[in-house]
Amino acid sequence: MDELPEGFSLPQSIESEPRKSASVMLSRVSGSRHEILMAHRISELPAFPELWSFPGGGVSRVDRKAAEQRPEWLTDYGSNRLQVFTLLREMVEEVGISPDGNGGFAEVGQETREMVCEDKSAWLEAVESGKLHTSGFRCQVITERTTPPQSPARFHNLFFHVDMGESGAEPTFPPFRSEFDEFRWWLPEDLISSWERNELHLPPPIVTLMRDIVEKIADSGDLISACNILASKPPSGPHRFEYGPGVECVLIPTETLPPATHTNCFILGERGGQRAVIDPAISENEGFLELSSKVDEIKADGSEIVCTIFTHKHRDHLGDLEMISKLYQAPVWASSETLAEVSPNEPFRELREGDSFELVGPNGISEWKVLETPGHCPGQICLVGDPGIVSADNCTMVGTILVPSGDGDMGDYIDGLERLRKLQPHTLFPGHGPLIPNPERILTDYINHRRERHSRVLEAVRSGNYSISKIVEYAYSDTPEAHPSLAQDQTLSHLKSLVKSGRLSHSNGLYKPL
Repeated sequence: MDELPEGFSLPQSIESEPRKSASVMLSRVSGSRHEILMAHRISELPAFPELWSFPGGGVSRVDRKAAEQRPEWLTDYGSNRLQVFTLLREMVEEVGISPDGNGGFAEVGQETREMVCEDKSAWLEAVESGKLHTSGFRCQVITERTTPPQSPARFHNLFFHVDMGESGAEPTFPPFRSEFDEFRWWLPEDLISSWERNELHLPPPIVTLMRDIVEKIADSGDLISACNILASKPPSGPHRFEYGPGVECVLIPTETLPPATHTNCFILGERGGQRAVIDPAISENEGFLELSSKVDEIKADGSEIVCTIFTHKHRDHLGDLEMISKLYQAPVWASSETLAEVSPNEPFRELREGDSFELVGPNGISEWKVLETPGHCPGQICLVGDPGIVSADNCTMVGTILVPSGDGDMGDYIDGLERLRKLQPHTLFPGHGPLIPNPERILTDYINHRRERHSRVLEAVRSGNYSISKIVEYAYSDTPEAHPSLAQDQTLSHLKSLVKSGRLSHSNGLYKPL
């Protein structure tokens, strides 16, 4: 990676193994239609914050023990039986609803719920004592998905539909800390419409699931019939990753800074209209095959790829133009610094601050504007549109962002983060990792962290530490786990910025206050 200091060996990236998990789509009758229950995840969560999602969670040791101890329970569910145990326990914990033993549903009593929330094993005890029930419970798997490898936590997740009928049971928050801060019942078509208007965030699997459900409702007439159709052959395997309206993501395996293992290649524009491909970083066969599959889908949609855009010149974002040309032909758009690196033979366009372009689609025109944020890399650009900002390597939900001492600029980097925050984007679409649905919080954390480190480096010099080794030791005393080479390189980036701003001097390898 271009941003790594000389002599630094890139650690091996290891994709985490997905855990088994279960999510529940609860539905109820509302007039002549059916609503589904969604829960809003709090902003502070390290994984999937600010998303409207289904209640659920990972299979625990307690669930496995319960399934082993009670082999006579829930025998109809075959290989999915274990996840049904998880599903029932999570329903009690997260929404306070459980089967009533007669084919209906009831709100869980406060005492029982407190017991289960405090100790998961209490769920089994509550069922055995008759305080909770499993008899008469019915559910069906309507899809299954595996979290992609760029996410901080990975799951092989079964999505279950549970029909509550006309039950009046309502979700409530647990007595202790909750992952959610709001419950809401939605018509499926209203949910996806709100997402398309950038009014809320949804995980990509729920976007595609809602599209499937809305399509099946149109064909079959109601939600129950739609779910029965999906349950007959639950969709699985590769799915579209829609990070936002008109923003799809293709994961390209690259040599990048762990824990990231992939670079996000974004496809902008509506299906069936003009599309722009951002950072198709293919250089090996695996990445070629991933992009090839997406390009085939784009062509089948009747879409037209009008350009390839590279956000910056680091190798984990640049693609082999010869390989790309085997898949599609389109002009290359990038900053002058990036164009100099790729040297395109085909037509190209130099992108500068304030430039814009339009993508015409079946339902309208989307406009994107160019924003220069060169701190991480000279010539790095972001793309600003209504769905959010394609933010390149400015911030990420996984790992960190390096500002190389060679050609990076810490001052420009912090200024770029400030500019992004000032725009108040709905979403950030970063170069690595999952979408960022809480941009203000993440950007503020990044800014505060960099400014604090900036102050520590300045304080180190003012305290009489003039050599780089002493400055690093002082500035990173609060982060002993930091890799020595990376700590030194980031310290040098801060020092360069402090010298540039006139707060320090640099002579004969020593830094002095001014």
